[in-house]
Amino acid sequence: MKDMLIQLCSADGVTGFEGHAAQKAAELLAPYCDRVAFDACGSVLGWKSCGKPNAKTVLLDAHLDQIGFMVTDVLEGGFLRFTQVGGIDPRMLLGAEVTILTETPRYGVISCTPPHLLAAGEQNKAVPMHEMLIDTGLLDAKSVIPIGTPIVFAQPPYELTDGQITGKCLDDRAGFVSIVQAMKQLQDVDLHVDVVVCGSVHEETDSLGALAASFRVAPDYGIAVDVSHAKTPDSGSDDAFAFGGGVLVGMGPNLHRGLTNRMIKTARAEEIPYQIEVMEGNTGTNAWDMQVVRSGIAMGLLSIPLKYMHTPIETIKLCDVQAVSDLMAAFLKEFDGEVTRV
Repeated sequence: MKDMLIQLCSADGVTGFEGHAAQKAAELLAPYCDRVAFDACGSVLGWKSCGKPNAKTVLLDAHLDQIGFMVTDVLEGGFLRFTQVGGIDPRMLLGAEVTILTETPRYGVISCTPPHLLAAGEQNKAVPMHEMLIDTGLLDAKSVIPIGTPIVFAQPPYELTDGQITGKCLDDRAGFVSIVQAMKQLQDVDLHVDVVVCGSVHEETDSLGALAASFRVAPDYGIAVDVSHAKTPDSGSDDAFAFGGGVLVGMGPNLHRGLTNRMIKTARAEEIPYQIEVMEGNTGTNAWDMQVVRSGIAMGLLSIPLKYMHTPIETIKLCDVQAVSDLMAAFLKEFDGEVTRV
């Protein structure tokens, strides 16, 4: 699982430019599905049929896109102006290392004024993103970096300690890996439902990939897999969860109560560590948009505790990823496609 995560997180895939990540995701998923294909939006879809007539369909979704940037202007001296793609906190950007995804990827740094040159009182002011520049060191930057070129954080993923991975885009490549691991567990299992896996695009901006895939597949049930906030000493929030505490099971008015309760029952029966994540409205995930596709999809939501979301140092515990995978696999092994709303 660690190797799979590192492979997938090393493939660049800014929202709208997910091609490399989607190709790697398809390679990882293919051994565990009857067939794998790409849809018109660029999402990866994998089908596993149970072979039973009139079987219900369960769609498992995790998004492949990552936050990043796009070039908006190329200035003299090799400097770039840029804008964000997805939600990015500008406070962490000064001094960051980036990769500019030209045909031959190029290195850059987000430049910052040395404290010695700042006027009095400027040291404590946040710099707005439209005032920042990327220094490429290329005197011919205008001829080799087109406007609209996507940009990603440069740091590769690596093992922080045994059992912990840190790096960019674990949101939500870790979710996709948990699904692949679940499909691996189901490889020789006689299922009672058809399963479709979606590695979706565009989650960070508009959930386009999950919407299009849900309309195409028309599933009876859906389980979105994403990340949520893990507790840290400075988090200071009740909306954060134990790092290493297991799978987060979403519970709220926009998630199917019967499906949620069945997954909790499975977690208890299989002694899979889990936590309840109360979600009073919009979950901020693909589950929110998928639920209203066609005549409606009964949705569940599973999440992985993650530290430092939407930064280049997102951090997860492999045991939490495994807990998500184990719950999905155990649930699907016994799921007959019938569940009540309550």
